[in-house]
Amino acid sequence: MAKKVLIVDDAAFMRMMIKDILSKNGFEVVGEAQDGAEGVEKYKELQPDLVTMDITMPEMDGITALKEIQAINSNAKVIMCSAMGQQAMVIDAIQAGAKDFIVKPFQADRVMEAITKVVG
Repeated sequence: MAKKVLIVDDAAFMRMMIKDILSKNGFEVVGEAQDGAEGVEKYKELQPDLVTMDITMPEMDGITALKEIQAINSNAKVIMCSAMGQQAMVIDAIQAGAKDFIVKPFQADRVMEAITKVVG
């Protein structure tokens, strides 16, 4: 059965890129959210196997959303997405419970490497 993924990113283009990579590799994208608050709500509703979470978003940033998702399910699998030069944020995210991170612009092989490592 295909693993279910929720994509959280304020940029529609980035969501589309990740969705394309995942779909081609046999994953099912069950939902998309454009900010952290919406991401947390969709997580509760959809119970995905994996979440890809942008760090910098309006309303609620990715690290706050990650902490809320971890509070709902301590075993949640969340991979953070960040632009270059956000190392401090990436460290915060890993400490908050993120399983891995992907740097933008996305490279399909790196995205799949991170996802495969996290969901097995």
